Amino acid sequence: MRKAVYFARKALGQAELIATVGDSVALGDGIEVRIDAQYFETAARAALKAPSAATCAAAADLYTGELLPDDLYVDWLEAPRSELVQLHLSLLRAGALWDRLIAAEPSDEPAYLELMEAALTAGNRAEAIRLFNALRQNLNVELGIGPSAKAVALYEQALANSPIDASGQTDRIRAALAWGLLHLNSGEFDKARAVAEETRQLAMAAGLVREVGEASALFALCAHMQGRWKEVFRTEFIDWARKRPDKVSQIFDGHLCLAEFCMCSAKGHQEIGSAALELLAVAEGAGSLPGRGLASLILGEAALFSGQMSEAERLLTAAEALLAEADAPSGRALALERLAELALSRGQKWQAGRLIQRALGIAAQSWIAPHLVIRLQGLLVRAAPTKPKALQAIAEGDRLLADQSHGCQPCSMAFRVASATVLAEMHELSQVGRRLDEAERIAGMWQGGPWAAAVWEARGVQRRAEGAESRALSAFEEAASSYAALGRPADEARCRDRIATAGLSQAV
Repeated sequence: MRKAVYFARKALGQAELIATVGDSVALGDGIEVRIDAQYFETAARAALKAPSAATCAAAADLYTGELLPDDLYVDWLEAPRSELVQLHLSLLRAGALWDRLIAAEPSDEPAYLELMEAALTAGNRAEAIRLFNALRQNLNVELGIGPSAKAVALYEQALANSPIDASGQTDRIRAALAWGLLHLNSGEFDKARAVAEETRQLAMAAGLVREVGEASALFALCAHMQGRWKEVFRTEFIDWARKRPDKVSQIFDGHLCLAEFCMCSAKGHQEIGSAALELLAVAEGAGSLPGRGLASLILGEAALFSGQMSEAERLLTAAEALLAEADAPSGRALALERLAELALSRGQKWQAGRLIQRALGIAAQSWIAPHLVIRLQGLLVRAAPTKPKALQAIAEGDRLLADQSHGCQPCSMAFRVASATVLAEMHELSQVGRRLDEAERIAGMWQGGPWAAAVWEARGVQRRAEGAESRALSAFEEAASSYAALGRPADEARCRDRIATAGLSQAV
């Protein structure tokens, strides 16, 4: 305590600010405390009683950011932090401070609409186009989310008199994709699919890699909503491997999240793994290098989930080499991610760390980098050699999740569960509960995969750290049974080992 007081006084620059009496620490006599959060709240509530742009802006200037940002998962802070965030946003809305509002809340569509209309009124079509693309990017974090019909209509108004050059063609492709998402969200799957097919051809002709992937994702989502994804993916893979083998990896990028979701469904890896044998034969016959790499990747994942570790290592290593030669960064990063998981299962944290760093560098080259990076961050937490390194990796993952561009919920699950598990093992229990509650909510939205089992396992680690051993054993048993039903023997065995650990400690 004396050391902490010394450093606090040194940081403050005035020793008299902190007084010590015996074992007690207090503020010095006559010291007046000014709490920035309280000061902001008082000013904000006063401004909202008679709002104007000036008064709201002045009050908003007092907001210095989220309350205690280094303690995001401490339970008692959730309510006051949320209240202050909402108060800040209310000020910006009441004062019509739209630019500041979209900086604070990048997915606030009404603010974008106000700014787009103002830009069009001023004759600034370029600004309206820029705003729409920013909105589209911020909303399109999770699959199937896009701007509203009003936003798309304003965008098309901005495009109405623009020349059909390369830039104008790109904007029109993006408008078509936005309409496709609207059709998808309205249940008009045939219309959405038609938009996806036409737009993908246009994007491919224009050399727009990201838009090719987004059109493929829209196409895949339509198939998923109609219960036909596996059939469509097979047809897509075969057609593109034969007709345009150089484009297979771009098409696959759009299917990635759904492929991973289906791979993780009840024994889905066995199903897709069997189908991948046919895809590999097709790719070899067509001379498609990326096709061979992607089929080998799928087979390697299936072997990994089935507990065939040596075969998984062989297939994943071959896949990474093929995809490197084919210049397919997304699939290559995923192959390295799985190899890192394999290394961790063998207790090789150093090797896993090297693979993760390689994967992070490659993932940055992909338009789906946010999906890949947050997945890899979960592995960084697990591979951390020391407690400070683990805490650093967790803090970085929290920062990524706070950034809207890394908000894909299924892709965030590995990080959420890993961070909760590692913190529980460190007995940093104040941060565990809320993390697992959020992970459990997401797992409930995506039924059929290993995420519910992973949450049960993490709950077991949490209960053990809390000293509730019987509850821990029940959670581990639930996780083990769930992994067994999914056909994941290695994961089941790990949970059984956790159960056995209790028996050994009791015997000692």
